[in-house]
Amino acid sequence: MTGIFYGSSTGNTELLAKQIAEGLGVAPADVHNVANVPAGTAQKYDCLLLGSSTWGFGDLQDDWYSFIEALKKENLAGKKVGLFGCGDEDGYPDTFCNAIGTLYDDLSGKGVQFIGAYDPDGYSATTDSLVCRDGRFVGLAVDDSMSNDTKGRLLSQWIEQVKSEV
Repeated sequence: MTGIFYGSSTGNTELLAKQIAEGLGVAPADVHNVANVPAGTAQKYDCLLLGSSTWGFGDLQDDWYSFIEALKKENLAGKKVGLFGCGDEDGYPDTFCNAIGTLYDDLSGKGVQFIGAYDPDGYSATTDSLVCRDGRFVGLAVDDSMSNDTKGRLLSQWIEQVKSEV
């Protein structure tokens, strides 16, 4: 069973979470805004998809700070975790989508299996940023300036990849 958890200030990451849910067949009741749900809710899921927009110079969306601290205290061993987020590649190329890299770092060593990594073909963001490990994005990185067609193709490909990895 998959649970989707997101933090969103402008609605972009919330919309992305809902699109992912629709593509994966995840019920609306299993899509959670981290501002309104306790971290213990994650216990009922085998797969967690976590989404955050990136703010400023690589910061998490505000609602994530207390949620991720509580989530790190949960027993996450054996859970699959996929990451997704929105950012501004042109304005902040060195910190593009670093929020999902922060989530990756926060949950590394917690016994989770990360899913949804892919090659950053077509992006100009540096592979030295937190969103990249070993030359791959650790999760779905959506540039808010992408065309809807490009976002749609990227999202469809990532959803298919996640389906195959769950």
